[in-house]
Amino acid sequence: MLILASSSKYRKMLLHRFNIPFDCQPPEVDESRRVNESPIELVSRLASEKAAAVSQQNPNAIVIGSDQVAVFDGRVVGKPGNHPAAKKQLETFSGNLIEFHTAVSVQRPVTGFTELHMDSTRVRFRDLQEDEIERYLRTETPYDCAGAFKAESLGITLFESIKSDDPTALIGLPLIHTAAMLRRAGLRLP
Repeated sequence: MLILASSSKYRKMLLHRFNIPFDCQPPEVDESRRVNESPIELVSRLASEKAAAVSQQNPNAIVIGSDQVAVFDGRVVGKPGNHPAAKKQLETFSGNLIEFHTAVSVQRPVTGFTELHMDSTRVRFRDLQEDEIERYLRTETPYDCAGAFKAESLGITLFESIKSDDPTALIGLPLIHTAAMLRRAGLRLP
């Protein structure tokens, strides 16, 4: 049995690419950032804690936990939640570089397997005009996405470049590394 320790519709959509059955179970994890915790430490810890929380309830399953954080100018950027906050994020990002750190943990308690991978993606926004930002936000309403965009759809038009070892990491689950970890955990892919 394979379980995605997440309620994210984006991660679920990505995992469907593997064409294997899986369940989704949202983990009960406090996602608060600890004092002096770096963004990379934060996402790595949360991915591991999410997988562990669901693994405790399902010791025979292979469990995937993942987390992502956006960083701009040394600060963690959250999900905007509404139109004014999303507009402000995109205005700030215009012409600038943002880093996204995405961690994934695969755990299989019955065999003792546990592995963690951290992927970094650098997104350079092109210079955005106010009317472009408004049109984009009204069309896609990406208020539940860190950085206020959806790279898997119209948000790609906001960028000048993306640099990553795994293009799916930006959407929330680095599938190249997830597939490799799932194989090492005993799952046959493809």
